[in-house]
Order: sequence, then structure tokens, then C-alpha cells
Amino acid sequence: MFETILVFVVSLIPALFSILIIHKAETRARSNIRSAMQATAISRLRCNPPHLEEQYVEGVGFLIGDISCQYNARSAYIRCAINPQGPCKECRYYEMRESA
Repeated sequence: MFETILVFVVSLIPALFSILIIHKAETRARSNIRSAMQATAISRLRCNPPHLEEQYVEGVGFLIGDISCQYNARSAYIRCAINPQGPCKECRYYEMRESA
């Protein structure tokens, strides 16, 4: 009887060892993914600083540039067709947008 229990316990040791290794690997993988996500978020902030001319328009979202200008692209990525890099302040092509 003792031999049977001993064989049973010994046969469970590799399975328990395998579960322990899998658990450690999953924990390490989660940690690596979390670190990569944080590094990506930090690098995005460094590469794409928020625009000083960014405004929120209800129903449209965030837009950059002077939205009262005729040539404003109404986009979060480009200001206008004439002066896409900006800035809008003191732009010589500024024209007041007509009310719709």
C-alpha cells in the first residue's frame, strides 16, 4: 500500500514542477508586456507633444489650429492646406470663416 502511494506522489512531482514553471513564465511575460506598453506610451508622449493650438469641438473631437480660419482642415493631424505645419498665430493667409 505504501509503495502505491509513493508511486502516485512521485508521479505527481513532474506535473507540479511543470505548473510552477508555467506560472513563472506567464508572470514574466505579463511583466514584459506591461513594461513594453509603458515604454511605448512614454515614447509617444516624447514624439508627439500635445499641440498648443488643440481645441475640442463637440461632435467632432480634438482639432488643431485656429478653427475660425477659412483654410482650417478641421483635423487632429493637419492644420490647413496652406500652412500645415503652423503656427496659425500671425499667419498671412488667415481668412475669417463665413458662418454657415
